[in-house]
Amino acid sequence: MKLSWSAVFTAVFFGYISYSMWTFAQLFRTLECTDKITCFQSFLNKNPKMQLALFTSHSVSPISTEVKKLTNVRNFDYREPYSREFNVDVPLKTRRNGTLYLYVVLAIDDDNALDWKEFQRDGPTVIQRISLTQYTVPKEATYNLLNEGTTNQDKKTKKEKLSNIKPKTHIKTKVFVTILTDKASMSPQDVVPELARMIRVSRTAEFLPMIQSNILKERFNHLVEVTKNTTEISLELNYSPSSVGKFRLIAHIDNAMSQLTNFGFSAKDVDEVKEIFADANIYLLCGTLFIGSIHTLFDFLSFKNDVNFWRKKKNYAGLSTRSTIWRAFSTIIIFLYLYDERSSLLILIPTGIGAIIELWKCKKILKMEISWKGVVRLNSPPSDNNKDSTLKAEKETNEFDRQGMKYLSYVLYPLVLSYAIYSLIYHPHKSWYNWTLTSAGNGVYAFGFLFMLPQLFINYKLKSVASLPWRAFMYKAFNTFIDDVFAFIITMPTAHRVACFRDDIVFLIYLYQRWLYPVDKTRIDAGASMNEVEEYEAVDDTKDTKKTQ
Repeated sequence: MKLSWSAVFTAVFFGYISYSMWTFAQLFRTLECTDKITCFQSFLNKNPKMQLALFTSHSVSPISTEVKKLTNVRNFDYREPYSREFNVDVPLKTRRNGTLYLYVVLAIDDDNALDWKEFQRDGPTVIQRISLTQYTVPKEATYNLLNEGTTNQDKKTKKEKLSNIKPKTHIKTKVFVTILTDKASMSPQDVVPELARMIRVSRTAEFLPMIQSNILKERFNHLVEVTKNTTEISLELNYSPSSVGKFRLIAHIDNAMSQLTNFGFSAKDVDEVKEIFADANIYLLCGTLFIGSIHTLFDFLSFKNDVNFWRKKKNYAGLSTRSTIWRAFSTIIIFLYLYDERSSLLILIPTGIGAIIELWKCKKILKMEISWKGVVRLNSPPSDNNKDSTLKAEKETNEFDRQGMKYLSYVLYPLVLSYAIYSLIYHPHKSWYNWTLTSAGNGVYAFGFLFMLPQLFINYKLKSVASLPWRAFMYKAFNTFIDDVFAFIITMPTAHRVACFRDDIVFLIYLYQRWLYPVDKTRIDAGASMNEVEEYEAVDDTKDTKKTQ
């Protein structure tokens, strides 16, 4: 049995995913000493009485005059969640595109209030600095394009766009803090990489409490732009105790997100990746990782089989030219729409690859040749032995395609035009370009499945589905149902979410047609063209003749 590259790739891929899931599960392993001679216990194992203090400052290493105290919680119960809101003053330096930090201080409660210049930094005191500011591009303003005052407002907005190209200081309105409270012990050789930078050992051979910001719960929409008039902001502090697994996961994801940022991912892209890991349930996370990996694999196999099908195709009888052109047009519109909405690269990259493939399909089905001389329409006839039958089949297909598109236009165009007018009147937009893309994009999402009707109509008239690339089609069908699961995990426009469920209906109709018009079992794979079938049968006939001789 000959192994294909797809089978080898799939086996290696599953091996890698299995190893990744095993490594991921190791994060939730309990921390215990393997060396009983040199073993450090957690300072919190003895349940000491602690107090919590919060300070803010614009400096990385502030002195007492540069900090402002927010609160001091005596007898702080670090094993229970804690939440509180504060009104935080925004210093002038921060308003001038500067920084602002929150200092979380955890120390022994010795009946004395914590003060920045008095607490002992060399004792059992832990200070964790958390950045409250982040440099990012401001959100573009929207307005009603038909408003009477839009002429001046439009000019003003365009100027603001030009000035807002550079990132500006944004400040967090919510901060999430967590402390490792599980009973744990470790020897020097047991120190895990993600916790190494946070470990401090006291004089009593105990490692001090570890504090970090829970980035998994931070969201891009928690940021507020800092202007020259922002003198005060409302800050919500949320504290929660953490198990070993959750604490290590947060530290691990924090390091991974930093690498994504170095690779060019925006803050919003990173934020959307974090949403997947927000729930620290190990079974849910492993399930999400596995399903997401399957989705990636099916995407690859779908693209591969789709390209192979069209690359080997010699005639296009049974395939809707108009549906192919529409898919290319709609995919480009969706890509531009998602890009304009600043959607995640996890959505943009596959959509962009899909758009390129759809354009290539149009080139194939329209029989076009692209060169330095320009675009040339090819009219090369098929082989002589099946010329008449092929031309007749393609002509019949084009006639059914034209009929299907004619009936479709009576419904589709009024719906898209009505929505565009409604959106222009009642919805704010960033620009006329944004309105055009939004109207076209939502039109594709809402009514795009109607453009699959010509292909369904052709299948009905020809009583056949043999011309469709069923391997690629089934991979896409599986991915569509996976998309239903991820539609509420990864951030995307609402219309894109609805489209995930809309595609389910289309695939079910195609599956029904495949059951209704079964493919002849004597044919080779449905992904092959008619010419390939004839060539295959000719080879078999030759072999049979030789055997009889």
